[in-house]
Amino acid sequence: MAIVTLDIVVRSTEIDVNGHVNNAKYLEYLEWGREEWYEKAGLTYERFAQMGIQTVTVNININYRKECNQGDRLTIKTSPEKVGRTSYVLKQEIFNQDGERCADALVTSVTMDSVNRKSREVPAELRELFPE
Repeated sequence: MAIVTLDIVVRSTEIDVNGHVNNAKYLEYLEWGREEWYEKAGLTYERFAQMGIQTVTVNININYRKECNQGDRLTIKTSPEKVGRTSYVLKQEIFNQDGERCADALVTSVTMDSVNRKSREVPAELRELFPE
């Protein structure tokens, strides 16, 4: 699947005492971007429930590149990076209205069985979205 984008505007409640977006908010922005990616792929919570799986984020490696400020228009880009047996990695980038990269991250998630809460193989429907 190609890159999925989500546009947002930085709100006053996302600014910290230093006058820019708080570092924890970037993680929230990335989560919104991942949710958009799942939705565009047709992998809703309901679809995961039908497959008997849940996904759990187990690692986020983020680089903060440029501060973001109130009123900035940000674009969150999410794309499939790689897939393993029970885990997969999404690449995410946040750009401001000037096209400057403000942050980038690799987010690793594990596919978990909904019943026994143990990791399980990434289903074909999800696996096929990743490059070979």
